[in-house]
Amino acid sequence: MTAELRRQAAAVDEAAVALVAALDPTGCDSVARVSPTQLRVLELLRRTAVNVNGLAEEMGVGASSASRLSDRLEALGFIERVTDPRDRREVRLQLTTAARELLDELAAYRRTALVKILNRMPEPARSELVRSLAEFAAAAATGAPAATPTDAPAVRKTA
Repeated sequence: MTAELRRQAAAVDEAAVALVAALDPTGCDSVARVSPTQLRVLELLRRTAVNVNGLAEEMGVGASSASRLSDRLEALGFIERVTDPRDRREVRLQLTTAARELLDELAAYRRTALVKILNRMPEPARSELVRSLAEFAAAAATGAPAATPTDAPAVRKTA
């Protein structure tokens, strides 16, 4: 890794910290009753329907942890278990209307926070930022796993 690439990575890391702070959902009142892990699940289910085993795989947790997490979200009224009409043995997790409304409210909250920050930037810088972030997102979506230290043992997370 070159010194310039390390400098660029540090700059992106600094910007990411500012971005995470700006997008912090704790200021959004309706999100207060949902943990960060639960919010990750809701965001995942907004993109795709999965069963409990698929959720466990996506979250990097054991099936029992994913099942308990699903139970809690179901009790909160944010997900429901639905039998797949093509295979009645398959039970999918899907968002409820309440969950979609919560995610929509959170997205509006985040966009408002971003507008306040973007408004303080000159237009050419905003346009360049949007272009660069689109390229960054495309590069991140290539499916290549993030680099991890080779000496770090593999650890299975719990929800």
